[in-house]
Amino acid sequence: MGIWKTVIGVMNKAVMPIRRNGLFFFFMYVLGLLVSYLELPQHKPMAEVYDNLWLELFFDLYIVCLILSFFPQKVRPWLRGCFAFIAYAVTLIDLFCWVKFQATLNPAMLLLALETNGREAGEFLNSYFNADVLFSEVGGVLIVALLHLVCGLFWTKVRNFWTKKIANLSFFSPHKYFIINAFSVGLSGILIWSAVISYGNKQEMVEMFGKKSIGEVEHELTTKHCAEFYLPLYRLAFSIFSNALAAQQIDRLQEAKDKVQVDGVAKKTENIVLIIGESMGRHHSQQYGYFMPTTPRQVAHEKSGLLTPFSDVVSMWNLTSFVFKNIFSLHVVGQAGDWCDYPMFPQLFRKAGYHVSFITNQFLPQAKSAVYDFSGGFFLNDAALSASMFDTRNTRLHQLDEGLLKDYDTTLAKQNKAHNLIIFHLMGQHVSYKLRYPKAQRHFTSDDYEEKRADLSLKERKMLAHYDNATLYNDSIVDQIIQRFANKEAIVIYMPDHGEECYEGQRGFICRNHSAEIDYDLAHYEFEIPFWIYCSKQYVNNHPEIYARIKQVKDKRFMTDALPHLLLDIAGIRSKYYHPQYDLLSDEYDEMRPRILKNKTDYDKVRKSYFSKKEQGAEKQTTTSKQ
Repeated sequence: MGIWKTVIGVMNKAVMPIRRNGLFFFFMYVLGLLVSYLELPQHKPMAEVYDNLWLELFFDLYIVCLILSFFPQKVRPWLRGCFAFIAYAVTLIDLFCWVKFQATLNPAMLLLALETNGREAGEFLNSYFNADVLFSEVGGVLIVALLHLVCGLFWTKVRNFWTKKIANLSFFSPHKYFIINAFSVGLSGILIWSAVISYGNKQEMVEMFGKKSIGEVEHELTTKHCAEFYLPLYRLAFSIFSNALAAQQIDRLQEAKDKVQVDGVAKKTENIVLIIGESMGRHHSQQYGYFMPTTPRQVAHEKSGLLTPFSDVVSMWNLTSFVFKNIFSLHVVGQAGDWCDYPMFPQLFRKAGYHVSFITNQFLPQAKSAVYDFSGGFFLNDAALSASMFDTRNTRLHQLDEGLLKDYDTTLAKQNKAHNLIIFHLMGQHVSYKLRYPKAQRHFTSDDYEEKRADLSLKERKMLAHYDNATLYNDSIVDQIIQRFANKEAIVIYMPDHGEECYEGQRGFICRNHSAEIDYDLAHYEFEIPFWIYCSKQYVNNHPEIYARIKQVKDKRFMTDALPHLLLDIAGIRSKYYHPQYDLLSDEYDEMRPRILKNKTDYDKVRKSYFSKKEQGAEKQTTTSKQ
């Protein structure tokens, strides 16, 4: 009996923070549940709130109440008021963003807000804050806040009134301590359960806030069990943290920018065009042996002799943002320092007198940017860095990549100079595949795969058809870019950021697998990419030595982190940042440089090991069959 009293006493003390801050706990709990359910996407009827919402919210609020209980009783109401005010304010902002942009608080949105001046902020409020907002989901939070305020003002009187009423109930008096104890036991049970349930996510949050760069944050988000920032306050904290990490790298990039030097320009090419595709694996290119005619126009250019495909090119990452940092920076994998400690290659082009245009269908500042786009675009969208890299840029995103061609034709092409570097960054075959090509241009259907991909279900064959249709559409976009420079002195380089999986072999999934371990299948499907160089007839006539060299090196090993050094050579730019051992066209090119994927796995060792084991298996099978 004594042990039971001790246990009950401990439980009563454990739940005391909730009892002392009951009204605050109740309304904060309602607020957390309300915003979570209000922000469920209406166009996704199967969408659900965070799995552990009810229990983890209980645990989180208990911790807040526990902290409050350490302060004197006179101070506590003021602290509760401050916390509640912040919670309601952040929730209203978060919900407002959801109503207007279908996006909750995120790093990109916070960055846009921080870069907005007073006039722009006033215009924004005049445009978006109106009666419609008050009658939207935002109004529901305002009602909860008002109820909380009213109850808070009269809480003491209400509590005393009901305490007396309950105390006078004939049922309550003889069972008073039993009811209180039962209440404590129930709350204690919920508290213990919620603590156990919340532990994993809290551990993940601690790990997330321990990351040293925005790239590490993004990579953590690709893992299966990453932190769930399920409340607006958490999302705000994560956004502040992400922007702080990005700012650190911006500072280092600014330092590198100020040190940019060009020692001379040996020769100039009139037009250098770089096309960066999206999610295009070599294994889905007709040009590289795919069984469907997905790249007929590129094949035609190859047959003309002007387009040279390279046979052994890999990307260093299977995440767009990481790829962009590596291909824009003059840093290559294996060099000292980090990517942000080196200049960006467009800065050298501008310094050398080239007019640089950047036409992107992904990396423009916008409220709905996911962390991945924020991570890949923050250095491209910083005002000072952007001005140092680009003379002209497009200003809007498009559903389809043909919109970029219109942007170029109507505005950017008219601003070209005698010597130009023009970078097209396509949406390509980014998921969702069916959104990446016009319905009117659908060519492949699920029926086309019944024989050669009989292992796939009807749904999977439809998905495969969407991907190949997107690849065929991408082929048309790339071809149209080539056509715009076919009658000029121009060299066009095409490379996607990384590969993509669409039910390859027996792997049974689409998109990419961000596993920490990279085996050959993963490297083959997600890191091996198509890479080619097209030279216009005029370019071939004016630069026959480069054209001949391209033909000579087409089968050399290459990783795209070294792309800037190749571009500097083509442009004739000489600088201390240029290293011929990384330049694919140079006689000093180091073909045996380790191609390290994700900063950890040697691609060539993985490939060699795979084929070595395959050959051993074949020999063993042959020996067994002879016996």
